[in-house]
Amino acid sequence: MWSSLDIGIDLGTANTLIYTKNKGIIVNEPTVVAIDNKTKNVVAVGTEAKSMIGKTPMSISIIRPLKDGVIADFDITTEFLRQMMAKAGKVLGNSIRKPRVMICVPSGASTVERKAIEDAARFSGAKDVHLIEETVAAAIGADLPVAEPVANVIIDIGGGTTEVGIISYGGVVSSTTVKMAGDRMVEDIVNFVRKQYNVLIGEPTAELIKQEIGYALIPHKVETIEVRGRDVVTGLPKMIELKSTEIQEVLKEPLLAIMEAIRSTLEFCPPELSGDIVDQGVVLTGGGSKLKGMVEWLSQELSVPVHLAPEPLESVAKGTGKSLLMIDRLKKKAN
Repeated sequence: MWSSLDIGIDLGTANTLIYTKNKGIIVNEPTVVAIDNKTKNVVAVGTEAKSMIGKTPMSISIIRPLKDGVIADFDITTEFLRQMMAKAGKVLGNSIRKPRVMICVPSGASTVERKAIEDAARFSGAKDVHLIEETVAAAIGADLPVAEPVANVIIDIGGGTTEVGIISYGGVVSSTTVKMAGDRMVEDIVNFVRKQYNVLIGEPTAELIKQEIGYALIPHKVETIEVRGRDVVTGLPKMIELKSTEIQEVLKEPLLAIMEAIRSTLEFCPPELSGDIVDQGVVLTGGGSKLKGMVEWLSQELSVPVHLAPEPLESVAKGTGKSLLMIDRLKKKAN
C-alpha cells in the first residue's frame, strides 16, 4: 500500500512528472487531456492524449488543463492528476492509499491559484498536500546547497512560465515569474509560418522545428528543416523549408523577455550575495534550457558562469520529492 509513501509532483503546463525516493521519476507524461464533448468524459490523458492532437473528430476536444503554470480547468486537472497517480501506483505495484504529496507552484502564483493546486491534489487522492515554490524545487533537484547562506540562482524555463529565483538559507530572496517560455515560442513559430508562408502547421510540428533548428541569440551555421502543413489558400498539403536564422528571429521576443526577468531578479539581489553569483554563476533548468546556444548566450549576456542542471527536465520533480525529506526545515524558513 501507499500509506507511508511520499511522492513529489511537478505539475507543469507542458509535462507532469512524478518522483519517488526509491525509484526516481516514475511518471513523465504531457499535461494533456482528451475529452468527449457529448459526455464530458475523459477519453485519454498524457502521452496518449497528446498523440491525438490535430487528429481527432469534432466530438473529441484536446485540452491542456494548465495555463501559464496554474490551473485553468479544475475538474479536468483533478481527473488528470488522479489518473497520473494511478499510473504511478501501477509502476510501483501498489494501489493508491492516500500518499503524502509535495507539489510545486509558480513563485508568482496567487493565494487562490495555490489553493486550487492544493485542492486538486487532495481530490485526486492525496492524504497530505504540501506546496513548494518551483524555483526552490528546481534548485533542490539540481543539487544546489539551498540551505546554506550562499546565493543559489536558478533559471527554470518551462512550458508556460519562466521562473528566476535567488535562494539562500532555504528561502527565496528574490524571484520573478514571466509568462514567456516554451509554449509561447511554439505559438510564435506557428504564427510566423502562417503569416510568412501561408501554411498552417500544428503545435507538434512547431515543437519539432524549435528543437531541431531553434537557436538562442548567438551566431551559428545556418540549418534547415523541411516541414509539411496545409496551404491556407488552396487547402492542400504543402511542404516548405525553414531556416534556423528565421526561427531565431521568431524566438527573439520571448528570449529577450526571459533575459529581462533574469536581470530584474538579479537587480534585487542583496549586495552580500552578489559576490556568490559572480563566483558560482547561475543554473539553468527546464525544457527551455535545452534550446541550442542557450548556455552560451546567457553566459555572454550575464557575464557570469552559466551551468546546465544535470537533468534539466527532471530537476523540479526531483526537488519536490527530495524536499519532503526536509519539509520541516523548509516550513521553518517560510514562517
